[in-house]
Amino acid sequence: MRRLFEILSAATVVLLAAASVQPAVAADTLRIVAAENFYGDLAAQIGGSHVAVTSIMANPDDDPHLFESSPSTARSLATADIVLYNGADYDPWMDKLLSAAAAPGRTTLVAADLVGRKSGDNPHLWYDPATFPAVAAALAAELAKRDPADAAEFSANLETFNQDFATATAGIAAIKAAHAGVKVTATEPVFGYMAAAMGLDMLNQRFQLAVMNETEPSASDVAAFEDSLKSGTAKILFYNSQVTDETTTRLLALANAAKVPVIGVTETEPGGQTIQSWFAGQIAAVAAALGGTS
Repeated sequence: MRRLFEILSAATVVLLAAASVQPAVAADTLRIVAAENFYGDLAAQIGGSHVAVTSIMANPDDDPHLFESSPSTARSLATADIVLYNGADYDPWMDKLLSAAAAPGRTTLVAADLVGRKSGDNPHLWYDPATFPAVAAALAAELAKRDPADAAEFSANLETFNQDFATATAGIAAIKAAHAGVKVTATEPVFGYMAAAMGLDMLNQRFQLAVMNETEPSASDVAAFEDSLKSGTAKILFYNSQVTDETTTRLLALANAAKVPVIGVTETEPGGQTIQSWFAGQIAAVAAALGGTS
């Protein structure tokens, strides 16, 4: 993955000095800041009317790798009760910003910690079907701790989310049952956890790791990738639709010429969608590319 740019040292100064007034919310409303908008969506679904949620990376048209902090980011974090972020080196700028302005009453929930992932692992944790339920459970527990009077509502919202998410992701098991072992490939390991859950055999992983780590893939890895498309060995090409460069454009052209289905995946939740509709749509796209699940 092209790593998210490190925050300029000036951003740290901004955070320390941030004193601007935040948008007015009720005194008993809990402020939640999510680094990524899908965790913000999750927070809104679990917290309901009792939370005010700010998502830092919220524009689905932006390249997440080019993110830079702003004064509004600093102000939001300075007054947050709960902060949610991905971890596993995906959003290292959060650690810098949070450490620059300690807040004893603030709770930080890191998805990587909740699902046992660490630095060096594939950081696109939200595509692991276990991640959202784990973060949702931790968030519901924290909200109940801070607002015991509304604990039953948070619990009910958690149950609703889990049921809806299970429905949205039911196609994973169906794809695995019908297509386990089918070979696929990707320009980056964004969809890696989901592909593994579907039982798909992901090719060209060295190429993907090179791209993720912003290094040049070897000539042999490039040749192997191109051959997997030209020969039709790979039955799907996944690509990060928010990051298009010369290499991606060339591979997409090769896939189209070889009639290999191409599926774009994203690193932020698309506008006008929920976690559930976003995932259901991508799972349906995979099933359609593989010829169905029956």
